[in-house]
Amino acid sequence: MHFIRSFGPAVPRVSLSEAFRAGVGALTGLGVSGVFLLSPEIDVNTGLYLVAPFGASAVLLFAVPNSPLAQPWSAIVGNTVAAVIGIALSIVIADPVLRIPLAVGLSIMAMILCRAVHPPAGAVAMTAAMSPEAVDHLGFWFALTPVATGTAMLVALAMVYARLTQRTYPFRQFEAAGQSGREDRKPVERLGLSEGELTELLERYRQAFNLGVEDLARLIGAAELQAASHGMGPMVAEDFMSRDLITVRPDTRLAEVADLFRNHRFKSLPVVGPDAKFLGVIFQIHLISEARNDALRLERGFLSAFKRLLDRHREKPIRAGDIMSVAGPRATTQTPIAAFISLMADGTVDAIPVLKSGQVVGIVTQTDIVAAMARQIVRTE
Repeated sequence: MHFIRSFGPAVPRVSLSEAFRAGVGALTGLGVSGVFLLSPEIDVNTGLYLVAPFGASAVLLFAVPNSPLAQPWSAIVGNTVAAVIGIALSIVIADPVLRIPLAVGLSIMAMILCRAVHPPAGAVAMTAAMSPEAVDHLGFWFALTPVATGTAMLVALAMVYARLTQRTYPFRQFEAAGQSGREDRKPVERLGLSEGELTELLERYRQAFNLGVEDLARLIGAAELQAASHGMGPMVAEDFMSRDLITVRPDTRLAEVADLFRNHRFKSLPVVGPDAKFLGVIFQIHLISEARNDALRLERGFLSAFKRLLDRHREKPIRAGDIMSVAGPRATTQTPIAAFISLMADGTVDAIPVLKSGQVVGIVTQTDIVAAMARQIVRTE
């Protein structure tokens, strides 16, 4: 039974939205490359044409952008080196039965030595070795155009697309500054392990091609948090959430929202429609960001822009529905505390609304998490 199961899927389930994001990214990347850089018609005289391995590169760049195999160095250098080897062998070896497998094998060796392993590069080497007519016309220029040029174009588009879809590509290096731009790393990545130790772990378990050091740090930190949460017992959101909520309507003016923040010292306010149906959340930072954007757009000072934002006599006032966040995480009354700890540990989420049948029935803040953990500690002592 275990042997049979080993032939099943090894990749965890992903959401439909993530599959859609990856597919649209590949479509956009190859489409834009074909329109603006590469001619979809094969033209061996110019070298500007699409080659089949670009499709495989698109899978890595847009579907698994965190993979070490998908990073810019791996993609551009790997494809280019493989093209050079395939071209060289096309020149010196006439027999395709020998030339093609030799091109792929030597390309793999070269990519590993260059620390630029990129699986589609094997197909690049094979393409070059199987296309002596292109080599006759272009020679080693084939490695520059279309291979290096096309791959660089895909990498550039993948970087733009990742930013637009709130992903990170290329992945952040281990020694890079944290999210705030300062030296401190995210709390879930403060492991007490050096980059060298993490790299040694990857090499020891032969996972260097599958995970980057940054990803390993994040996974270990998340696993530690998950394990620690097991000691909290079977606590769920309804056990510790804040229930006495103050909410606003989408048509509430920002001046009223600001008053609520000031009077109650809240950091977030749920936005609800009829029958307490949850619509979104407003955080204090939303007011600050809106004022900053207004100041830049109108070329005025920040305080002046903020005063204008909250002006009660403004002809067309900005309302809560205009700036609320609708894409943040949500929970149910039965969501375990472990899920909240994982989401809030890195400081990017301050509050999570708790919903029941589409209605907001509570909210969990960082303060609620700390209080729940403190109560649990007292009970176990």
